[in-house]
Amino acid sequence: MLLEGKIVFITGASKGIGRATALVCAKHGALLAINGRNEEQLVSLADEIEEVSNKRPLILSYDVTNIDEMKKAFQLIHREYKRLDVLVNNAGMLYDSLLGFIQPSRLEQTMAVNLNAVIYHMQYAARLMLRQKRGSIINVSSIFGRFGEVGQVAYSASKAAVIGATQSAAKELASSNIRVNAVAPGFIETDMTAQIPLEKFKERLASIKMGRIGQPEEVANTILFLASDLSSYITGQIIGVDGGMVV
Repeated sequence: MLLEGKIVFITGASKGIGRATALVCAKHGALLAINGRNEEQLVSLADEIEEVSNKRPLILSYDVTNIDEMKKAFQLIHREYKRLDVLVNNAGMLYDSLLGFIQPSRLEQTMAVNLNAVIYHMQYAARLMLRQKRGSIINVSSIFGRFGEVGQVAYSASKAAVIGATQSAAKELASSNIRVNAVAPGFIETDMTAQIPLEKFKERLASIKMGRIGQPEEVANTILFLASDLSSYITGQIIGVDGGMVV
């Protein structure tokens, strides 16, 4: 039980990496707060979490770009649990577009979800964590945030910025024993990758040295490590979970 009694807040928890992370954390004893826009999916996840852990998570259904709703969520966490030990900034969106065709509204939305929401959630989480002088924040970036990709200027830029925000926050909060790290997943089997055309899928798969697509649970296990005390002396790091993928 690596997270026994710890309070863990996960954004974008209704599916994919977020959902896998919620279940892994629950199995390791965490008390959860789960976020997503689809309340029905969150309720279904909450039922599954309760089944594996006998603990009902706090459901926080809101759009991560809505700052007023975000504030209310952290107030509810404080009211329910009195503290926060771990924040997992997982909510994100993927926008495909070549240079010359990037729409201003989609660029703004990508930055609002993938970057601004990450910074604001870190800010509110840090306020709670500073009270107990300890905590762990894990941001989900991407291999494209490290190396870029054709047709992914907006997405790659947002995820690269998450890396910069992670490393800066790590320096700010280290003296208060609050660790800030990021994971940079590669090609992971999620709803997002399921939409990729077959030829592109094969191309991506061929670029992975381990010869297979990654599973959400493999990213979740890395997040579990960073959330737990096993990583007590690790901060400001970006851990690739990509099977040796070459972009």
